[in-house]
Formats: sequence, structure tokens, C-alpha cells
Amino acid sequence: MEQRIGIIKSNNATVWGWSERRQMERGDSLTPKHVSEVIGPTMIVSKQNDLRELKEIWRGWNLSTKQTFQHQFVDIALLLEVQNDVHLYRALAQFWNPGYNCFTFGKVDMTPTIEEYTLLLNCPKFKEGKVYIRPKEAPTFLKNLTDITGMSAEWFQGKITEKRKSASISWVHIRTLINLFPNAPKKELLFALCIYGLVLFPKVLGHLDYGVVDLFSKLQKGINPAPAILAETFH
Repeated sequence: MEQRIGIIKSNNATVWGWSERRQMERGDSLTPKHVSEVIGPTMIVSKQNDLRELKEIWRGWNLSTKQTFQHQFVDIALLLEVQNDVHLYRALAQFWNPGYNCFTFGKVDMTPTIEEYTLLLNCPKFKEGKVYIRPKEAPTFLKNLTDITGMSAEWFQGKITEKRKSASISWVHIRTLINLFPNAPKKELLFALCIYGLVLFPKVLGHLDYGVVDLFSKLQKGINPAPAILAETFH
């Protein structure tokens, strides 16, 4: 997968002093030790995986397969068509309030919420209040991969690498399984895994890392991924 990177520099707008003074007096969620100041230009590095091959796989499926996939994973395939809008990023950067991790438009503070993200994902299988937390004794990366794919540990030998201090696997290997699996449900499962790894949580371009694979392994239990996606947005 090719890497596309855009670097945007924008001047920050003045953060509304009234908001911070008022809310500091009331003792709310102001970031500890935050000092209000208008800093210099903000640099935003926008990275996105090249999704053309994933789109080709989706377009190559017949209507019946797409309908089955949507029944299982609802609207996540629509994320393949979402484009990075550099002009939107430039505008939003000017209204970001670092003291409260929210956008301040005039005298209105706005921030995305878990409820909104859950609605956007449109998945009725998510259980309210059941969120993803990585346990201390979590399964290994290899165990999660073998459980999800049904392949043997030997098949993954030499395919797991370490990227940014996390176990990862190139999407190329998962693509191979998608193209070779005769089992339609397994194809759909792996395709959904790729959307989570390359679109929602693209930690390392062209790779799926341990975190997203572990989260995905728990989706069948009704885990709501919206809080994790929201945290990634703020990050």
C-alpha cells in the first residue's frame, strides 16, 4: 500500500477567554496545568492508507455477498469512500480548544461523543455500556490472528513483525487470505478486519497492529468500539 501524506500549517484562532475563566471558576474538565496561550502555526500531518485494493475487492463482490456483509457489519464499508479533506482540517485546527479538548465556535463548545460515533457506525449489535478494555492477560497477537483467520500458527511464521513497538502484520498477507478463502463468511470477516485496521485505526501504514486485531476479536461479543474510535480521533 502506498503512503499519502499531506502537511498543513494553519494559524490558531484565539481561544475564547470567557469560556476558560468561567469554567475554571466552576471547576470542571479543564486539562490539569493547562495555560491558555495562542501558540504559533499548528502542523497537522495527515496520513491515509491507499484503499484502492480494498475498494476493488468490495466492488468485485456480487450483490448477495455485499448484503450479507452489511447485515453482519452494517455500514462500515461506506468508510472506504470517505476522503481526507485538507481544507476541513485547516478550518477545524483554528477552532480547537486544547484546554478542553473540544472545538470552540464563537461562544459554543462542541465535541464528538460516544453516542454520535455509535450512531454513525450504525451497529445494533453493540451493547450499551460494554466497551473495549485490554486486559492484562490478553491473548497474544498470534493467538488472535489464528482465531480470526482459522489459519495455523505455522502459516503466520515469518509474517509477524514489530512496528512502532507493537506486533503487526502486513495487510498484504490478509489480502491473500481474502482472495483465496472459499468460505464467504470468512472473506467478509477478514475484509471487515482490514477496514478496522486500515481505515479506523491506521497506526502503521499498510499494517494491522496488535491493538486493532485484539479489539476486533471481541466485536462478536458485543463490545462497542465507539469509545476506542473516539479516543483515536482525539489522539
